[in-house]
Amino acid sequence: MAMDSGAPRESFRLSMLLYDTRYRSYTIQIFALMMLMLGAAWLIDNTVRNLAVLGKDFSFRFLWSTAGYDISQRPIEYNSTMTHGRAAIVGLLNTLILAIMACVLATVLGVIAGVLRLSSNWIVGRLMTVYVEVFRNIPTLLWILVFGAIMTEAMPAPNAFRGDTPTASMLVFDSIAVTNRGVYVPEPMFTRSLGNLNLGGVQPSWDAIAFIVVVVLSIWANVRLVRHATKVQNATGVRPKTWWKSILILLAPVTLLLIALGFHLGYPELRGFNFQGGIHMRNSLIAMWLGLGIYTGAFIAENVRAGILAISKGQTEAAFALGMQPGKTMRLVILPQALRVIIPPLISQYLNITKNTSLGLAVGYMDLRSTLGGITINQTGRELEGMMLMMLVYLAVSLSISGVMNVYNSRIKLRER
Repeated sequence: MAMDSGAPRESFRLSMLLYDTRYRSYTIQIFALMMLMLGAAWLIDNTVRNLAVLGKDFSFRFLWSTAGYDISQRPIEYNSTMTHGRAAIVGLLNTLILAIMACVLATVLGVIAGVLRLSSNWIVGRLMTVYVEVFRNIPTLLWILVFGAIMTEAMPAPNAFRGDTPTASMLVFDSIAVTNRGVYVPEPMFTRSLGNLNLGGVQPSWDAIAFIVVVVLSIWANVRLVRHATKVQNATGVRPKTWWKSILILLAPVTLLLIALGFHLGYPELRGFNFQGGIHMRNSLIAMWLGLGIYTGAFIAENVRAGILAISKGQTEAAFALGMQPGKTMRLVILPQALRVIIPPLISQYLNITKNTSLGLAVGYMDLRSTLGGITINQTGRELEGMMLMMLVYLAVSLSISGVMNVYNSRIKLRER
């Protein structure tokens, strides 16, 4: 025999959409979404009407028209007879190259300065404090202009490397030339090159693709080796020696690939009035790299210092009690635990570097902002399309960086058992 012990269900009424807490949140969200869609529709309609008044349409066909301007720093082949789309790709690659270089420099400087600022040596600690306080309290644009002026005015001209008694000399076994026209470094070359992959507008090198694949596979194999060693240690209490296997896994495949491709370096040489050969990094790139890297490194140093201070002193005392040296304690005990505090603000600093690459216009560095968002817009009159495309590219790059760093952050965070 079934018995109905519950109260009778109340029939649905329209007033429940406002007064019943079970439905009110959905009502508010739907209303907000409708208002947002109406606002977007009004904005699009207003834009189309204004473009029609000006005799314009909304089109990206300008990307296939001839650019007609040169780009000084070219990571891929480009000349003025190519399209605006090709120029935008060159600018994007310049942006990515600068962002990666600045992130690496800022991270290295930030970690070193953050650790040394906590040093018991008074002089070292105060020097790092001066570095942090000076660089982070002056706008990054000023630092970029300062480094640009130093590279242009203080560095020797190429003819200073000439003659029986030259006033300037190349660095690192005569392989790097620092001049007022830029820095020349050795270029990787292959006598048995695999050629290029034809993707239309972009032709990446098969040599670079093979190198990246081998490096990624080597790192993956080493991670698997370390995980296996950890499992053995958890099961037996004894960790097997893996250092020689890691060295072999990480270095042997890459070395064999380079030997098979006939890897060698092409050194810059002074010919005529300038250096020829090698990779030419112009003063604009160097100024942007140093300005963004050193400026952001001061902020990362504070993030590192905060992460270290967040770790209990008992961790350091326990490591010392086990006989560990201060250097190993910092590297193996403190920093791995501090990463969960350091990584979230570090993501923001990487994003700031990526967006601040748009300051390259101040020193003539042809990045995405200078090509697509500058000369291309001025020549074609496609302000709306150019700005929208540039914003989407920056958004995609920033979200990619944030996504990768968030994945890494989730892997190192503390997990409850």
